[in-house]
Amino acid sequence: MNILEKLKMQKKEPDEDKAPKVEGPVYWLETSDSITRRYEFEPDGYLSVKVVNDSRPVYHRVVESFLNKFFPSGYPYSVNEGYLRYTQFRALQHLSSAALSVLSTQSLLFAAGLRPTPAQATAVGWILKDGMQHMGKLICSNLGARMDSEPKRWRILADVLYDLGTGLEVLSPLCPHLFLEVAGLGNFAKGMAVVAARATRLPIYSSFAREGNLSDLFAKGEAISTLFNVVGIGIGIRLASTLCSSMQGKLVVGPLLSIIHVYSVVEEMRAAPVNTLNPQRTAMIVADFLKTGKVSSPSDLRYREDLLFPGRLIKDAGNVKVGRALNKVVKPSKLNEWKEMFPVEKFVLSHGNKWCDMLLEHNATGEDALRGWLVAAFAASMEKSLNEPSASVLQDAYDKMNTMFTPFLSELQAKGWHTDRFLDGTGSRFAF
Repeated sequence: MNILEKLKMQKKEPDEDKAPKVEGPVYWLETSDSITRRYEFEPDGYLSVKVVNDSRPVYHRVVESFLNKFFPSGYPYSVNEGYLRYTQFRALQHLSSAALSVLSTQSLLFAAGLRPTPAQATAVGWILKDGMQHMGKLICSNLGARMDSEPKRWRILADVLYDLGTGLEVLSPLCPHLFLEVAGLGNFAKGMAVVAARATRLPIYSSFAREGNLSDLFAKGEAISTLFNVVGIGIGIRLASTLCSSMQGKLVVGPLLSIIHVYSVVEEMRAAPVNTLNPQRTAMIVADFLKTGKVSSPSDLRYREDLLFPGRLIKDAGNVKVGRALNKVVKPSKLNEWKEMFPVEKFVLSHGNKWCDMLLEHNATGEDALRGWLVAAFAASMEKSLNEPSASVLQDAYDKMNTMFTPFLSELQAKGWHTDRFLDGTGSRFAF
């Protein structure tokens, strides 16, 4: 054996003596608020978390479990302001609604049993009654654009209609000979209510989403609804067998449940910080900006919105009205003059005796509506004595708007407002 072979053997021997290296799992323990958690990286790279020791009282563990099941992940930092109050009244709303539904179903069955007709005729009548509900759904489906513009108002109207329909069903035993008519009309109202409630659900949930967690919000919101619907059904069954076993009891308890139901919905809607631009919210933003120089956030405006009559004019915002037909507002000559003055703008202003009409082009966005609103408000503040501002006043108002619009828009978007669209309901728009 030569010297080279001996050296090669000496190099191989240390390598052969090394034991195979086995890599264990990477994990660590963290203790916080009497909870010890084990964090471990899985082979696929995901981080798993397991509670090793929890020495908190049972009450705290139950509360956390409830929050995990019925509130979005990361609550309260993953939602916008007002979500807890919204959820509290949503629970009360579903509880009272479910209890009222039990009473109405009991009354319907009682009224149907009183009819001096064969069972087959009763079944046919029940099918026709349900057909009225589908008709109500079809009619209400045509109002979707208005629901986008005013989701809060239509959500309240939906529950008023639902309670009206339920009330008719509760009263049906008083006129068993008119069972089909009364129950059909009640289901017609409830059908419209169901469509309006479902159509407005997404805009309301969207106003609370902060981290792209709309699906989580929706799922947890429906879980809350289901839970309190079940509780409400239990309460309704108890009431139906005790206080409301007679018609007199239903006439006392039914209105009370309906009042609680509608009040809960109103408080829900007041708590929701809807962040899309519609005529009312745009006018309030402009009015606040002109008075204070600050941009209001959705949370600032939520308790000031008029939920029943949103079309009221706001003087400090120029008394602007949106959505009237072009041929009823502007003469062709005036329209040509306006487009010559401001050729790149997608809005037209027409001043009248009581208000200023603003018309938008078909592809106008929320930014275009804001520009038009600011011009109208500035012009109104510059020349309050005249019904119609002169061309020079309009030009000054337009220049003033252009000067401050960029920082105004940036602050508006920073406050959480969506300016990419303007929801004017079924308002008329024009195109050249």
